Amino acid sequence: MSMIVFRAAQGFTGGVLIPIAMTVVLTTLPPSKQSVGLAAFGLTAVFAPSIGPTLGGWLTENFSWEYSFYLNIVPGLLMLAGVWYGIRQDRPQFNLLKQGDWWGIISMALGLGSLQIVLEEGSRKDWFSSALIVRLSIIAAIFVALFFWIELTRRQPFINLRLLKKRNFGLASIVNVALGIGLYGSIYILPLYLAQIQQYNPLQIGEVLIWAGIPQLFIIPFIPKIMQKIDVRLMVAVGVALFSISVFMNSNMTAQTGLDQLRWSQLVRAMGQPLIMVPLSSIATAGLSPQEAGSASGLFNMMRNLGGSIGIASLATLLTNREQFHSNRLGEAVSLYSQATQERINQLTQYFVSRGADLSTAQDQAIKAIDNIVRREAFVMAFNDCFYFIAISLLLSGIAIIFFKKIKPTGGAAAH
Repeated sequence: MSMIVFRAAQGFTGGVLIPIAMTVVLTTLPPSKQSVGLAAFGLTAVFAPSIGPTLGGWLTENFSWEYSFYLNIVPGLLMLAGVWYGIRQDRPQFNLLKQGDWWGIISMALGLGSLQIVLEEGSRKDWFSSALIVRLSIIAAIFVALFFWIELTRRQPFINLRLLKKRNFGLASIVNVALGIGLYGSIYILPLYLAQIQQYNPLQIGEVLIWAGIPQLFIIPFIPKIMQKIDVRLMVAVGVALFSISVFMNSNMTAQTGLDQLRWSQLVRAMGQPLIMVPLSSIATAGLSPQEAGSASGLFNMMRNLGGSIGIASLATLLTNREQFHSNRLGEAVSLYSQATQERINQLTQYFVSRGADLSTAQDQAIKAIDNIVRREAFVMAFNDCFYFIAISLLLSGIAIIFFKKIKPTGGAAAH
């Protein structure tokens, strides 16, 4: 219970950091430096999810899982020092609390919070056969609709949803949703495959994921310079294409696919992600006024997180359903009346007999071994289907890129 409470507190306080960081970039840096600021900001979104599991796995293997929670201490202290030194502190204006869009905040918290639980827990609770999921779905539908109505009609909304009507911002948000599906979906499904099929421990899983993180440290610093020479729309398109290719590379896995095979797809992903994050943020925020920066950063990052929630929920359901489908299809092929199956059972029976089991027990063990193989292969095929889903989602988002308006690579709310 205490972990749930503290995690909720962490989300409540830490959730504002990402939109605030982007707002600071858009409102305090001159247009010529905003691409550099967005590059540094993008590093947190693409590099941290890749390096985090590696560090967490190392701590878990060498110390204990509790030590993973101490990872934030050093970065947190560095952040506090940086904020204290580099960001101008204004006097708090408590009178503005009276003008706050409190009904919008409450409806968003209840609506999106309920939707988040439905998406994350729906698959495990068999969706609408669960009374809890039904109740939360009703709450989500009511309060999300109320949130949209309040934000679209209020003169000073908490989040300016009218920004979605702006061509580049609305289209970039679509790509950002797909990016969330790709980022969070692949981070969810790949470790699950490695743990379930390859029996990797947390450290070994981290060693696979780090191949998508470390190269980005060397790529992202060059992104602002590249943006000065190449159309940012083309950069986003190439980035989405590379990200999709990397996921497609993972859609043909076998039960023997491990670090050596996955390393290459992770490297391709590392080349694609930086080409999306920074240029996409620049496209979305180009032409916005400084007054719109706060709402723009909050809404833009919310779209990516929403895409991640939708992606994880979809993948969890897809994995379960496709495993059952493939298991049934394979089960039909592996019939006890099949000569090939009988020969395999006889081979396994003799093997278990040679290990000291009696004939009856050895036959049961042989049948169970074949059943485990069928289930393993069904899961591998289901994991492949999940990667297809992620890759196709990314490719479909590429349609929106075609309709982006060309911008100058200074991109930011301060640019006019």
